Amino acid sequence: MADRENKKLEMPRLKMIKTLTAKKAKGLIEENKQNPQFRIIDVRTKEEFTENHVKGALNLDIHDQRFEQTIAKLDKQKTYLLYCKTGGRCGAAAELMEKQGFKKVYSVIGWLFD
Repeated sequence: MADRENKKLEMPRLKMIKTLTAKKAKGLIEENKQNPQFRIIDVRTKEEFTENHVKGALNLDIHDQRFEQTIAKLDKQKTYLLYCKTGGRCGAAAELMEKQGFKKVYSVIGWLFD
């Protein structure tokens, strides 16, 4: 019985990451055009970003050695929409952001550009 009392109760952690299809992401971007609390982050390479990107997006390459330090400087209270080409890199970036205490992160599955 004493063992049970000494164990810490672990509450399940709520995931702050929401996964969106490209179609839903486009709608969210449109809805938040004028929202200063909404930021779009392209986690692809600089070369990929140069080829095409969402207007107003910030390019933070997840493979850059300073990626975690850079995201640590962002406002954790803002809402972030992350995208890449297929969803793998932005999913990994969203998990890093969640671990750093970001409250609302969207990760896009699929390609935003037709």
